[in-house]
Amino acid sequence: MEEQKTNENSEEKASVIRNSDKGIAAIKALYSTTKEKFHECIDSGWKGEKRAFDAKNPEGASEEARGEQAEEPQTKKVKLEEGGKDQGKKKARGQFKSRPHVKPQSYDDKKLCPSIVQECASKCFYGDKCKFFHNISEYMALKPADIGERCYIFDTFGKCRYGLTCRFAKAHIGENFKNLVNQELLDKMEGRSAVRNNLNKDLQHRLRKKQVSFKASEAYLREMNRKNQQRSTAQMDVGSKPVASGNATKTEELSEAVGRSTAADVPKEEGNVETLTAVKEVEANTEAEGISSSVETVGLNVSVDPKEQEHHGEKTPVKTLGVVTDADIVRLRPCEKKQVDFRDKLYLAPLTTCGNLPFRRICKRFGADITCGEMAVCTNLLQGQTSEWALLKRHESEDLFGVQLEGSFPDTMTKCAELLNKNIEVDFVDINSGCPIDLVYNKKGGGCGLMTRTKKFEQIVRGMNSVLDVPLTVKIRTGVQEKNSIAHKLIPDLKSWGVSLITLHGRSREQRYTKVADWNYISTCSKLASPVPLFGNGDILSYEDAMKARETGVSGIMIARGALIKPWIFTEIKEQRHWDISSSERFEILKDFTNFGLEQWGSDTQGVEKTRTFLLEWLSFLCRYIPVGLLERVPQKINERPPYYVGRDYLETVMASQHVGDWIKISEMLLGPVPTNFTFLPKHKANAYK
Repeated sequence: MEEQKTNENSEEKASVIRNSDKGIAAIKALYSTTKEKFHECIDSGWKGEKRAFDAKNPEGASEEARGEQAEEPQTKKVKLEEGGKDQGKKKARGQFKSRPHVKPQSYDDKKLCPSIVQECASKCFYGDKCKFFHNISEYMALKPADIGERCYIFDTFGKCRYGLTCRFAKAHIGENFKNLVNQELLDKMEGRSAVRNNLNKDLQHRLRKKQVSFKASEAYLREMNRKNQQRSTAQMDVGSKPVASGNATKTEELSEAVGRSTAADVPKEEGNVETLTAVKEVEANTEAEGISSSVETVGLNVSVDPKEQEHHGEKTPVKTLGVVTDADIVRLRPCEKKQVDFRDKLYLAPLTTCGNLPFRRICKRFGADITCGEMAVCTNLLQGQTSEWALLKRHESEDLFGVQLEGSFPDTMTKCAELLNKNIEVDFVDINSGCPIDLVYNKKGGGCGLMTRTKKFEQIVRGMNSVLDVPLTVKIRTGVQEKNSIAHKLIPDLKSWGVSLITLHGRSREQRYTKVADWNYISTCSKLASPVPLFGNGDILSYEDAMKARETGVSGIMIARGALIKPWIFTEIKEQRHWDISSSERFEILKDFTNFGLEQWGSDTQGVEKTRTFLLEWLSFLCRYIPVGLLERVPQKINERPPYYVGRDYLETVMASQHVGDWIKISEMLLGPVPTNFTFLPKHKANAYK
């Protein structure tokens, strides 16, 4: 019998090893299980905990609310091979295209009038025409039950700005429905702004009315257009020498495009002493260097001869005292710009949807050195969209913070850079030239598309550099096609254009996440980039991965999915150890995230549900983590699929579930029962396994 058990154990271990060869992580046989037994274990545990949930939700709405969203998302379509029977169908590789578009929902049908929430002394401005509730007793009778006994916002700041609408209102509502105030704590927090880079209402109004002036950008665009015209004229006047028709045509098209965009977007203003620079020395080198030589000096506000200004149709509003006018804001030269030491730092990648401010605060706690906001579309920022400006917010704990911009044209990108330079506090601005999604690449020519549109890319980089007082960085991929890497050709150009940091993701657009990142190629590119620092990105999930990455000679490491799967990876790298973190410690991280979310998005019903949505998006990554103590072989690899396993306690088992319904139940432990009309499907679905 003992021999038989020994043989069975050896067979199980052999099975584990075979599974790891197939791209499945190796789990100790003691914890390994099947899909059926895994879900049976979780379901039985939830039933055992039913009383606890019923105590929070006496009416049992939680069970009914899940409905269809408890179903697992559809499996991704596998990339079709050439010659397949479904060859005509559109490929869906690396994108969760089966996910239906869901419009934002309003979970608060009966809203209290803001004048009552804010306890205004005056009556409601709209009077009888106001569509919101004014009867407090009636509102409180219809309001959903409170989630908890303590309000994080009240405990932190001394006053909850959501008053009666707060889902933790009993913690700070006194007699006659008055909002209580902790005066001592409120005085302590007075004047302190934890979150910066908020959109000013006056600025938003001027952006929507197109009343914002972009002097430096307009000067750059005019100079660029003038040089383009000079080049095209010089090529046509060569005489007997044949003109390269392809290049001439491209130059003419570029000139016309810039002219159209400038004429359409740039308002004419009289009396500007913008940056019409003295470019006589630069013009001598124009034939050799083209546009690029003149572009570098456009950002310098140097005084111009009055006759030359009259030639351009402009007048000097003030007398000059020397080489610089009193009206000018003296631009910084590249050597005088704010310098940032990027080397030997851990960089949290700009992550769409999941890289929000509460998540970045979690990563800062665990040791992230550099943080960056989510990708923001420059045209939306120029239009003053509140949702887009929210991506630029910066918490006081983010000591080295940047924003990432996406765009495909020099005029909008340069203007956006000038706008941000004047109105927000950042340490650097990053250009996204690595985004692979169809919406950005195919329809706009942005993201990865910039890597193949080098002229436009150059104009964007030089234009943004001319108006920024902070370093400009660029994030790229190896290329567009899998077998045609072009980053090594682009990096020398980026150096000459003046970027301060290059981040290289070791995969092409075509690969997405289906192949292992090419760190050998990243090593080659880091040598080409020197002395400009180059950060490597791809497949880092442990401190051992980070150590191997540093051996390639990169200046630093950018971490993306690894931080989503386990945000304590920064601590592991700095302390060079594998952290066998417990389920209770992981749950405390989720609790901190929800508290930060309530602070960021609000503690009313709308804010609670927004926090829940972002928490669920993050849980779709967290479930891929396998505890160190359960692994047969350490460390876990990012492209190995987690098998079904039973954890060391029930909570650890639940956190391993990839079932949407279980994620929702975890959110209910923190944010109470979901509304009856709540639905959720994750934006991201793993496509990185072997």
